[in-house]
Amino acid sequence: MKAIHVGLLGLGTVGSGVVKIIEDHQDKLMHQVGCPVKVKKVLVKNIEKDRQVHISKEMLTTNVEDVINNPDIDVVIEVMGGVEETRDHLISALKAKKHVVTANKDLMAVYGTELLSIATENGCDLFYEASVAGGIPILRSLVDGLASDRITKMMGIVNGTTNFILTKMSKLGSAYDEVLKEAQDLGYAESDPTSDVEGLDAARKMAILARLGFSMHVDLEDVSVKGISSVTDDDISYSKRLGYTMKLIGIAQRENGKIEVAVEPTLLPETHPLAAVNDEFNAVYVYGEAVGETMFYGPGAGSLPTATAVVSDLVGVMKNMRLGVNGRSAVAPQFAKELKSPEHIYAQHFLRITAKDQVGAFSNITSLFSERGVSFEKILQLPIKNSNLAEIVIVTHKASHSDFEEILQRLNDLQVVEEVKSTYRVEGNGSI
Repeated sequence: MKAIHVGLLGLGTVGSGVVKIIEDHQDKLMHQVGCPVKVKKVLVKNIEKDRQVHISKEMLTTNVEDVINNPDIDVVIEVMGGVEETRDHLISALKAKKHVVTANKDLMAVYGTELLSIATENGCDLFYEASVAGGIPILRSLVDGLASDRITKMMGIVNGTTNFILTKMSKLGSAYDEVLKEAQDLGYAESDPTSDVEGLDAARKMAILARLGFSMHVDLEDVSVKGISSVTDDDISYSKRLGYTMKLIGIAQRENGKIEVAVEPTLLPETHPLAAVNDEFNAVYVYGEAVGETMFYGPGAGSLPTATAVVSDLVGVMKNMRLGVNGRSAVAPQFAKELKSPEHIYAQHFLRITAKDQVGAFSNITSLFSERGVSFEKILQLPIKNSNLAEIVIVTHKASHSDFEEILQRLNDLQVVEEVKSTYRVEGNGSI
């Protein structure tokens, strides 16, 4: 039986995990595809560096051409990261008739459509399960397991760093800066955490999920993004008093052919399943017209969970090689992209205001909401010690984004309002 040879671009945390799984699970892979799987060549920056896995120096190279243009290599696995240079490497690999597996969500969010098209033109597979939610098989489930259903909404926690931070802030009452430093010390957050804490990482993943789930060309710039860096312990404390847990949630929903894709700190009822997803774990809720609600939960990152998704994609490529159907799995988007306007995006909202504690102040505030037809579900009003101010916390019923933005603008202009301290989306209080 002819072995299938793999070339690796990168040998960091995930790349080491891929090598380990291929070596340790050789009997399982043999059973799945009927032939041996061998790592042939690995691109690294430094051949002399100590590795997490034992690998002979003869297999290592600093020249990418030794991998992507090696006639003996059947599949290129990209786990090096980066966007522009990596895109060029993968295009070269696909044009050299190499199948590609990648864990690179940044690349797929920006250039996924282009790369999938090039893969199809060259009769190659391009699989990218590991690019979203690490070891959770969410993309494969959308493409295969839920292929016959019509997805209406996907909502989930797709960034482990921010979930770790918000979990610690909620459970221990710790300040944001303090928990961020702990996340960096533990290796959950980068020294520059911007991509995670400002929601960019989650936005890239939601663009990929929306593209697959809704069969549309969804671009990164179509995702509305708000991060967690401005979340305070007071916000979390007040939300807990009202029965909510705060999470950075990615939301993609479709209604009447139009979609909304967003990432933002969101309040969930404490009884909601996503509210119980803590620390670095990820979870995605998928709503289908036929299947109803399904939830996918597991580790969102890490060497072996992510490597498991990569090697599962490798198995998919090898099965297609045996069947002679490589390059036929990518399906062109079925629908033209239509984004919802703010008038058609509805949600509940949490609002925290500092206002003058005087007669008529509250009625002035509530009249702005009633003029726009927005009613309240919950209200909390507390005097602030040693001042003539009061803290007012409101949870609205569903309102359009345009109405809510108009209310915020008018609140800021209201004399009795000292400051609009914070606003957050609220999800999961009833029907989707």
